[in-house]
Amino acid sequence: MKGENTNSFLILIPFALLAYYACLWYFSGSRLRKGLQNPPGPKQRFITGNLHQLSPLEPWLTFTSWSKAYGPIVYFKTLNSKNIVLNSAKVALDLLEARSAFYSDRPTNWMAGEIAGRKRTIFLTSFMDPRFKIMRRLLQTGLNTRASKSYRPIQTQETQILLQNLATTPEDFATHIRRNAVAVILKVAYGYQIASNDDPLVHLLAKTSQLMGSISIPGKYWVEFFPILRFIPDWFPGAGFKRRAKEVGRVTSNIECVPFDWAKTQIANDDHVESFTSKHLLSEDGLPVDGETEQNTKWCSAALFIGGGDTTVSTLRTFFFLMATNPSVQAKAQAEIDLVAPNRLPTLDDYDSLPYIRALIREVMRWGPVAPLGIPHLAMEDDVYDNYYIAKGTKVIANIWAITHDEEIYPEPFTFNPSRHLGDDAQPDPLKFVFGFGRRACPGAHLAEMSIFLNVSNILAVFNILKPVDQHGVEVEPTMEWTTGAATMHLKPFQCRIQPRSKEHLMLVGT
Repeated sequence: MKGENTNSFLILIPFALLAYYACLWYFSGSRLRKGLQNPPGPKQRFITGNLHQLSPLEPWLTFTSWSKAYGPIVYFKTLNSKNIVLNSAKVALDLLEARSAFYSDRPTNWMAGEIAGRKRTIFLTSFMDPRFKIMRRLLQTGLNTRASKSYRPIQTQETQILLQNLATTPEDFATHIRRNAVAVILKVAYGYQIASNDDPLVHLLAKTSQLMGSISIPGKYWVEFFPILRFIPDWFPGAGFKRRAKEVGRVTSNIECVPFDWAKTQIANDDHVESFTSKHLLSEDGLPVDGETEQNTKWCSAALFIGGGDTTVSTLRTFFFLMATNPSVQAKAQAEIDLVAPNRLPTLDDYDSLPYIRALIREVMRWGPVAPLGIPHLAMEDDVYDNYYIAKGTKVIANIWAITHDEEIYPEPFTFNPSRHLGDDAQPDPLKFVFGFGRRACPGAHLAEMSIFLNVSNILAVFNILKPVDQHGVEVEPTMEWTTGAATMHLKPFQCRIQPRSKEHLMLVGT
């Protein structure tokens, strides 16, 4: 009898949920102000809305196709969740920059944030949480243009190691890129020196990115649409998503704890290298800070580690592909380097003297934006834009991929052309978009750009990047395919040839 009651209860649950969300779906669409309307969008189904039309792999392409039919601002629903996608630079800047006071919050991320216990990371922290402003201030203080200059010796040292590794085992360029990106950010964040490509913290970042991506795929987990499911006991049938999220949270918590605990030990032993962590864990009189400041520093350091490592890796992989497939661009960039820095390697002091290199980097980041949809914002108040009603609680998604491939501001957007960013009629700077918007823009953008500039200019100064060849020595096109389903986008493994430009150029390495 007890078993029959349990089975009856299990059968009733989905029907109760269906009735509950049917009511929410109906009433959530009935709060329009008089004379206003929602932005246009695809036709919705009852209860599920547009859920059936969302692609969990490349949603930015789906949203871009919608913009061609409905315009730059598109409205859609997933169950009772209201969403708008911003597909043009103007709309994104008008809302997320000019009205950042209304659009700086984050929607609740139930899998990766609440259940996995990752909501304290600054990427997901609510704008209304008092910790947000504190952590934001810590990051801006440690990463502004002035503070970043103190990290230049670290960047220069690691660029030299990257060049040496490319000269020794060029076929492992992808591994060398990851080692370089992680080494720089670990030294900046914690004062930690990576010993080799197999350093456990290199693998920790890769593992964390993979795991967090696996539970952040849009539309994969029903708890994002039915938050009430979070109350299901872990042992209950169908609660595998909770066990999965908690396991991911347990493993990925190492990204905060392991390097931070190492840095604390070094500081306690007075055997540390000055870093972001040490600067914020020691007060002006050299005494330890309070527990709250320590915790905020811990999460900020981890944000540096995660954000600075994975995004730089993606950009440099795209750079190698584009150089192999655009030899004329590569030759033009090398000619500029040879003119400005003959018989030596470029430095960060050459930044203003290498406009084509700067344009090349902008074009790499425009052509293959690291985070094609960024991280969603949340409307904090009811708003009206262009006679469209945007309700409080609406999820706001900036389609960075659509913006950087908008032919109205970037003619022939799929053509790789650094010259589009030069001259009096230069096209919009893509760095205004790819690093996020408003009060949620990446505080480490300057540091990231400087690291990429130093790596790109030095690699091109020493090496030629060429297409792979077949067994007959004939050049073949490298394959281009993107990883999908996660917040960041990477080119899948491809082949290219990396050769020294000459013996003289190779001799510059290590000098």
